[in-house]
Amino acid sequence: MEKFKVLGLSEQLLKAIKDAGYSAPREIQEKAIPLALAGKDIIGGSATGSGKTLAFGAGIVEKTKKGEGIQALILAPTRELADQVGTEIAKFSKYKGLHVAIIYGGVAMSPQVHSLERADIVVGTPGRILDHLRQGTLNLKKVNSLVLDEADRMLDMGFIDDVETIINQCPKERQTFLFSATINIDIEHISRKHMKNPVDIAAESHVDPSKLRQVYYDVPSNQKFSLLVHLLKHEKAGLVMIFCNTRHNADFVAHNLKRNKIHAVAIHGGLTQSRRSKIMEEFKSSEVNALVCTDVAARGLDIEGVSHVYNYDSPPNSKDYIHRIGRTARAGKEGIAISIVSQRDYQNFREVLADDALKIKQEELPKDMEKSFFEINVRGDREGRDRSGFGGRGGGRGGFGGRGFGGRGRSFGGRSGGGFRGRSFGGGRDSGFGQRSEGHSSERKFGEKVRSRSYSGRSEGRREYSHGGSHGRREGGGRRYESRGGRSFGGGRGRNFGGGRGRR
Repeated sequence: MEKFKVLGLSEQLLKAIKDAGYSAPREIQEKAIPLALAGKDIIGGSATGSGKTLAFGAGIVEKTKKGEGIQALILAPTRELADQVGTEIAKFSKYKGLHVAIIYGGVAMSPQVHSLERADIVVGTPGRILDHLRQGTLNLKKVNSLVLDEADRMLDMGFIDDVETIINQCPKERQTFLFSATINIDIEHISRKHMKNPVDIAAESHVDPSKLRQVYYDVPSNQKFSLLVHLLKHEKAGLVMIFCNTRHNADFVAHNLKRNKIHAVAIHGGLTQSRRSKIMEEFKSSEVNALVCTDVAARGLDIEGVSHVYNYDSPPNSKDYIHRIGRTARAGKEGIAISIVSQRDYQNFREVLADDALKIKQEELPKDMEKSFFEINVRGDREGRDRSGFGGRGGGRGGFGGRGFGGRGRSFGGRSGGGFRGRSFGGGRDSGFGQRSEGHSSERKFGEKVRSRSYSGRSEGRREYSHGGSHGRREGGGRRYESRGGRSFGGGRGRNFGGGRGRR
């Protein structure tokens, strides 16, 4: 604790820091705390896991006085981050008896109103903070410290107007902290407009690059989930985070991991706040081994013990990739980031690889990989016997998202059975009665461009469809399927996986 003492902190705060498990300050804390105590505005270029909450929190706790109204406001982009930051600030201020109000949407307003009435420090998301300002239940006239945490994320989420409105409700004479993993033109605009002679500081992420191994697998689309199951069952892992690009994919992956006897749960913006909080508690306490999440969980959350990060869907750029993999290889522990790349990920993954600083090695597919329960179940349900699975009559009922995989209503990827934005899983253009369809060959490898033609031939009163590609996507190497009395597997847009009401 000697290094904390030389930063000029009070005994009350030093005791709270020790109770929180800190023994020595991190880089961002050593740089920021003296400036914060001196009253300087600070722009912190600080990635996830760097210890920035204590960096700005120490100065706020030291200057805030109990019972004199709301003197500090901390804005965070997500409910989870607001909850985490508020909890940490409460720990640091416990020996001063300060009350920290944590404010976010998705829960009732009334308890928050009562909490605000006695608050000294407020931590919240922009939307709910605005709600309280409009209802007159929040007064910012005494705020002398303002923090914009994960500022780039807030702007990416479209909160720039809300943030500006909130800033304008605060006194002009105040200390302002802005922390962001990246400094872009919008961040610079806010700093020029709302900060006074800010001091720029930067710190590296707490992720240890020497401890982080990054790999990717180039896998056919119909084996993607099987590979994930295989790796989860054969890797010696602690806590695991699996990232998907959409809520639907996260639900799909978590649901089918459970069916493969892997204790997984999905977290995303579509869940209630109480449910999201409960999931995070279960994950942090190791009650759940695999957390399947969208990028709502990629920023800011301090989760210890994550050994593996999987990208089931490739993020759209290297910045988001870096934020995802920042969940592992922390505090001197080893970690691995694994990207499972199939044809629909190629464009995004090229954007990730465009960052020369990333060293991602390709791995060979495991030779002993077996088909997952999910893929076996799909194959067994094709004739519509099992309405609860993926496939079945009209694609099944009660599978992913409560709808069939390519059945009635919406399915994975839109209307089609596994296609992208409503394109068909097979089929490509509607080949009609004996007309031809054209597409790419089945499952190009990453970086390859190969084209082939496939023909549906003619049939007697029946349609035949090539099991190959909408705009070049094809599963199964050009085999052909036919259906009677219904739509074909992947024919046209949004057709049924299991042959509609007929048989395949």
